[in-house]
Amino acid sequence: MTFVLTASVLETLADMPATIAAVEQAFAAIATGAACQPAPTSLHLPSSDGRFILMSGLGDAQGLAGVKLLADIPGNRDAGLPTQRSSIVLSDQQTGECLALLDGRVPTRVRTAAASAVASRHLARPNSSTLGLIGAGALAVAHVEAMLAVLPIDTVVVWSRSANTVEAFRAKISHLPVKVVAAGDVRGVVEAADVLCTLTPSVEPVVRGEWFLPGLHVNAVGARPRPTHREIDSEGMARSGLFVDSIATVTEKSGDLLMAVSEGAVSVGDIRGELGQVVAGQVPGRRDETDITLFNSVGIGMQDVAIGRLLYDAAVERGVGVRVDMAG
Repeated sequence: MTFVLTASVLETLADMPATIAAVEQAFAAIATGAACQPAPTSLHLPSSDGRFILMSGLGDAQGLAGVKLLADIPGNRDAGLPTQRSSIVLSDQQTGECLALLDGRVPTRVRTAAASAVASRHLARPNSSTLGLIGAGALAVAHVEAMLAVLPIDTVVVWSRSANTVEAFRAKISHLPVKVVAAGDVRGVVEAADVLCTLTPSVEPVVRGEWFLPGLHVNAVGARPRPTHREIDSEGMARSGLFVDSIATVTEKSGDLLMAVSEGAVSVGDIRGELGQVVAGQVPGRRDETDITLFNSVGIGMQDVAIGRLLYDAAVERGVGVRVDMAG
């Protein structure tokens, strides 16, 4: 039987600390060869600006193969529709049975924040207490929850183009033990932060490397998976020790990296390593207290497989979701 798990059901099943642990394990498994993480496939035609991206992974620990179909359609904004939609299929590694079909919104949000938490655990200064957020939507809420699990965060400095979005964000994290400060501009967030998370669907850079102070760790998260979209300017990339989720992925669809390369600020060879290599102890992370580190988070299929295992098991245990006999 195949479980069909909707977004509303998945909201009740998601567990941030468990997801952080699962995503951390998945990153290490890629580095040690216990997981297969191919480069993504991006499908597009001249007839539209839409892209359909296939993100897959196969992991021994999860016992699963998984693939997510991500539809990235910027034009949906004008119609009042989500600009990104996705679905995840999970299959049993041994039998090939289709175990689950998941709406991708909740898993993507939670595992993305969990990946930033894993990167921050391994790359940020251990005493980091101020979290800076560029963007204040649902992904920002998830990042606060994730960072509290790995660092002694007591202050969140946040900026958004919309004051209403900031106030909604403040309300959604009011139960968490942090002080929230609304910054007047992006530079104010960058200069205040020990750990900075950029969470906007920017095309042009919103964060400038000239604002980076010694010891900063950056999680560059928000830009769409396109080689011409970025949040961090070339100077920011050049001033940072660069770490990525997957070299094959970022060289395919990370505008933050590719545009800095095209402008001659960095080369692909400047990447210090994949995050999984740091987790597995194969590559050193932060060099010292003044080192500026940056995790270029584009998203990989093994993150979806990792959280998919957790969500599927929770759904089976609780008996939720719709069961469908796909072979019937």
